[in-house]
Amino acid sequence: MNKIMAFLVLISISCLGQQNTDIEKPIRNLFLGMKNADPELVKSAFAESAVLQTITKDGTVKSDGISDFIASVSKFTKGDLDERIIVEAIHTDGNLATVFTPYSFYLKGKLSHCGANSFQLVKQNNEWKIQYIIDTRRKDNCKEIQ
Repeated sequence: MNKIMAFLVLISISCLGQQNTDIEKPIRNLFLGMKNADPELVKSAFAESAVLQTITKDGTVKSDGISDFIASVSKFTKGDLDERIIVEAIHTDGNLATVFTPYSFYLKGKLSHCGANSFQLVKQNNEWKIQYIIDTRRKDNCKEIQ
């Protein structure tokens, strides 16, 4: 009986690990696309009706157009944009996932700012896509992420 339970636990852990990898894939592609100045890879990370927002210092929520954001990536050269993240939490329910990631953002090799991203992802056609990102940005108390 104990061997069966141990086997089931190992299978569950393996399945959850794969699910998390699948959920993280569009997030990793977003930042890889930014780092490589590859707007097509960035675009592939998002659902069609995705929303991008930032909470400003004064608490105002500012919206940015996804297409404008994607176009801005192409104006940089490879290596100019480098957002480094730590995945702190992933929560799922069916075709919905929430991912929280503190980050440090480097512009042309220099630490520019830091904060946290909150991603909402949806599973569409058996593939996870970013539906919503809201982030914070600050220049003080930033810790470098490797």
